[in-house]
Amino acid sequence: MLRKVDKHSGVPAYVQIVNMIKSEIILGNLQQGLQLPTVRELQAIFDVNINTVLKALEKLKAEGFIEAEQGIGYFVKKDIDVDKKIIEIIKGCVRELKSNQIDFYTAIILFEEVWKNEEV
Repeated sequence: MLRKVDKHSGVPAYVQIVNMIKSEIILGNLQQGLQLPTVRELQAIFDVNINTVLKALEKLKAEGFIEAEQGIGYFVKKDIDVDKKIIEIIKGCVRELKSNQIDFYTAIILFEEVWKNEEV
């Protein structure tokens, strides 16, 4: 689910946006080939500066999650290798945990709790 960024998390807003959109793509909530909301709509959803949205979209494009069609908008890529993308998401989570000084065992406990409580 796309939602406002947490401005108090310490994680840059564009990184939060990238992670949210990646997760939605991996979970199948944003299907391959689907057009994303406009940049202005994303700005309103995330409650951030338009440049933050553009930075996130460029990162997603560089990582192969989305593509842009000039004058039309951004689309979820049709040929995403989901396994490779899941690895990238896990790496991002690990970096975030480490930057917040969360040790491995605490991360596993947190992961287990989320796993038990998350609906698919």
